[in-house]
Amino acid sequence: MAKVKKATNKNPRTKAGTEITPEIADALAAEAERGYDLSKAKRRRVGRPSLAGVGASPRLSFRTTPDLYRAAQKQAKEEGRSISDLAREAVARYVKS
Repeated sequence: MAKVKKATNKNPRTKAGTEITPEIADALAAEAERGYDLSKAKRRRVGRPSLAGVGASPRLSFRTTPDLYRAAQKQAKEEGRSISDLAREAVARYVKS
């Protein structure tokens, strides 16, 4: 039988680990009800950094055979690289030839 995590009476935490007490939750709720000036909000980019250093990196997706995928996994592991890195290198070599 699967183990079930018992509920605790602990307060939730932020991503940074700060405990959100009922007092903090009340203060945040009051602030939200007063409204936010979104012109002062900082815009944060989400996702991975660009491979080119600037702008978005286009995504390339393709299907392969299980054998080729396993071979790519093995090669990437041996070289300490990701499969994406191997694929980028292979496509770059192909289009240069």
